[in-house]
Amino acid sequence: MNILVSNDDGILAPGLALLADACREVGSVTVVAPDREQSGTSHSLTLHRPLRAAHRPDGAYQVDGTPTDCVLLAFGTLLKGGRPDFVFSGVNHGPNMGEDVLYSGTVSVAMEAVTLGVPGIGISFAGHDPMTMATYRGMLAQLIKRITSVQDFPPQTLLNVNLPPIPADAVKGIKVTKLGSRYFSESLTRMKDPWGREIFWIGGGTITWTGGEDTDHSAVAEGYISITPLHMDLTNYPLLETVRGWDLEG
Repeated sequence: MNILVSNDDGILAPGLALLADACREVGSVTVVAPDREQSGTSHSLTLHRPLRAAHRPDGAYQVDGTPTDCVLLAFGTLLKGGRPDFVFSGVNHGPNMGEDVLYSGTVSVAMEAVTLGVPGIGISFAGHDPMTMATYRGMLAQLIKRITSVQDFPPQTLLNVNLPPIPADAVKGIKVTKLGSRYFSESLTRMKDPWGREIFWIGGGTITWTGGEDTDHSAVAEGYISITPLHMDLTNYPLLETVRGWDLEG
């Protein structure tokens, strides 16, 4: 089995090395990742300058572009063994739950894989302690074995996995969940630069979660691994006839 591993935290992120090591339990792994932090880049592409891919001494490739760029370059030229059987992304340093999936470079790696016809799985750790994240090595290997053994992986579908911010031996189990919903307050900070000019920082603030007990956030908060299947078709089918009835042609 051939597996492509990428991320949005960059080629030197401990979570990337952890995931690649776990994936080697089931197959041959190629790592293609950004050469720097690319969190929050979503599904963006680099269109207005050329990209460079450097082959590292450890066999991995680092790309001076976005996570989606990495997947495109991997499929287009860097993978010598042909198309991968699976694409894994992460392990992200921080959660990707609820609306975060719309901004996440980690999830976008999996999305791009699905767009190219290969199952994609994004994995995130809902904490920030690398030592705690490292305890998931064995559990990740077992989870990856189970995922890659699935026959007829559903088309146009990716899996979004979130690990709780606790040691692996304290995890209560796995829950299949839906996306929660979160609201940021006071996430825009107004400041002055050293020359007195107004600047703004996006980030931080207070997060309020909603959505009920079967959501990704609820599962992680209770000490479970959350696995959320996401579908690439965003069409709201129940509303098709409703919108047709609006007489928008008018």
